Amino acid sequence: MRLLSTLAAAAALATLTVAPVFAKEIKLGVTTGVHEQVAEKVAEIIKAKGHTLKIVAFSDYVLPNQALADGDLDANSFQHKPYLDRQKKDRNFDLTIVGASFVAPMAVYSDKIKALTDLKAGDSVAIPNDPSNGGRALLLLAKLGLIEVDAKAGLTPGAADITKNPKNLKIVELDAAQLPRSLPDVTLAAINTNYALEAKLNPTKDSIAREDADSPYANVIVVQGKNQSEGWVKDLVAAYNDPAIRTFITDDLKGAVVPAF
Repeated sequence: MRLLSTLAAAAALATLTVAPVFAKEIKLGVTTGVHEQVAEKVAEIIKAKGHTLKIVAFSDYVLPNQALADGDLDANSFQHKPYLDRQKKDRNFDLTIVGASFVAPMAVYSDKIKALTDLKAGDSVAIPNDPSNGGRALLLLAKLGLIEVDAKAGLTPGAADITKNPKNLKIVELDAAQLPRSLPDVTLAAINTNYALEAKLNPTKDSIAREDADSPYANVIVVQGKNQSEGWVKDLVAAYNDPAIRTFITDDLKGAVVPAF
């Protein structure tokens, strides 16, 4: 009887010591707007796995990867693969994609014209000033027939890769977060969905044109390379890909973003 009591006590102690090791406060970096909204729903779902999701919101694209690489974050979810690839190349980050969340189609907006046919020679077009999102904007302009870019530039063409510009459009490169504020000063601006929504611009109603839903720019969930096989990482990805998140994206965000899982 004494042996059984001892074993029972040991088992109880083991349970108490194992649970805190498994349960984790996950510090997740996101950008403000739609990424933060989705993360808040993910936080509700991941509670069932015993984890707490601490959301750290950033106002730009530069800091979340640095914070993750420095160990100030456990994961981030704010970027697409071309942007991450460029950051890894430029800054030698050991960061790994572990899952996907949604596609936020880039769109073009204007306070001055109602249709692309209204563009005049020499009009100004604002695009993000980072290589991946700037390249994304140029590819969108090319798909819309406004310019042509060198195919050799792949997914990250720059202004120097423009091979044809029939209307001699002036390409203005600005910080992505500032693009909505640029609308009074330029004819057209290519704006990422999260910043558009933050500025009360509805991509499905207020844009002149937007990317297709099959865009290669699906947003991804990223962790340090050494952590990619951790149990909490699998739980985080599962929470992001939960049917409740699909419903939230489809119903609450009303087509502004598209599930990528």
